[in-house]
Amino acid sequence: MDILLKYFTNLTEKQVDQFSKLQDLYKDWNLKINVVSRKDIDELYLRHVLHSLGIAKVMSFKSGAKVMDVGTGGGFPGIPLAILFPETHFHLVDSIGKKIKVVNEVVAGLELENVTTTHGRVEDVKDTYDFIVSRAVAQMETFVRWTKGKVAKKQNHDLKNGILYLKGGDLTEELQKYTSATIYNLPDYFEEPFFDTKKVVHLGMKFKG
Repeated sequence: MDILLKYFTNLTEKQVDQFSKLQDLYKDWNLKINVVSRKDIDELYLRHVLHSLGIAKVMSFKSGAKVMDVGTGGGFPGIPLAILFPETHFHLVDSIGKKIKVVNEVVAGLELENVTTTHGRVEDVKDTYDFIVSRAVAQMETFVRWTKGKVAKKQNHDLKNGILYLKGGDLTEELQKYTSATIYNLPDYFEEPFFDTKKVVHLGMKFKG
């Protein structure tokens, strides 16, 4: 938990309380339904919570913004972002029912009112969003295909509406055809070795007409 306070110094009392509850909630639910690896559960705040909040170092979501988290798994990056941005609405989607069950229980345990969830495929979601976030669930080309038509045209942020994707490693080949993508290196924001090769990729959507 201290690692969060090191990088996010303006948390409210409520946010500190919610973040501090995450460890017990995930430990408890992980015993019933495994959504976080055994090794990672002990480093939850570094490997999952702070990693998710790498997106917040790149983008400060505005009040009323709509964000979809695709392939949320156990709720990352959506749940940490929802705690940090209580005025932003987050829609967490995953095709695996037991993962969404854990997400729902964690959301209830934290009393998060700005989160909705869907057990299903992103292609079947009918709404549009300012941003679509995710943590390396697929190659960028596949992800762009999945989320086609899901980005809202009306711009409310300085960064263009589109995808904010947590990725690692060398992305040269993967992003070859996305010349407008911007890569933010997480070591610029976090000093822990875990983040050495981690990045946030912003891909603004182009609209015709």
